[in-house]
Amino acid sequence: MLLVEDQPDLAANIADHLSSLGHWVQVCEDGESALAAVRGGQFDIVVLDVMLPKLDGLDVCRGLRQAGLEQLPVLMLTAKDSVADRVAGLDAGADDYLVKPFALAELEARVRALLRRAQPASAPEVLQVADLRFDPATLVVERAGQTLRLNPSTRRILHILLQNSHRVVTRQELEVALWGDTPPTGDVLRAHMYALRVAVDKPFERKLLHTVHGEGYRLAPLDNFAG
Repeated sequence: MLLVEDQPDLAANIADHLSSLGHWVQVCEDGESALAAVRGGQFDIVVLDVMLPKLDGLDVCRGLRQAGLEQLPVLMLTAKDSVADRVAGLDAGADDYLVKPFALAELEARVRALLRRAQPASAPEVLQVADLRFDPATLVVERAGQTLRLNPSTRRILHILLQNSHRVVTRQELEVALWGDTPPTGDVLRAHMYALRVAVDKPFERKLLHTVHGEGYRLAPLDNFAG
């Protein structure tokens, strides 16, 4: 889930509540970082405030739809409750509209309803590069028939790299996908990449995870790759 809300206290309350119910929540505080996060990751639903810095929620929603993400559910949050405001949100492409203040239980109920409607008829496709396989439905990662143990962050990074194995994924893309526009202090991404490399490559003869210095990372069966 991507939660786009510029009020830190409200964002923290919503994220804590939904996380306690089993949702994985990434928070962004402005419209531009929200669009970047969606481009760099894969989300099941977007909970989107209307009044945002840099790019408002209506423009974010339009941007998502114009980018071809017609099936991505968007629940819009706003303090504006006039009919015209509701119509504007729905016309921008929102699937549902919740007026502030609201009960967290109602927010969760609307999220569940949107996710039920958007649930695909078939299981998500298993992603594979060489002998490395990841099943998004079961979260099982295997290489050469061996199950790899990854924490949620390294598994998220692997998912993104597998989806983009045809290209280099930049550090910024990975940081936005993991932490939105508020990355932790220190080079935490480097630590995650080290842990992922140990799990994916260290026990095996062929290297799949490559560093492209000054750019980012690529997951691919590249021979004689300097990185």
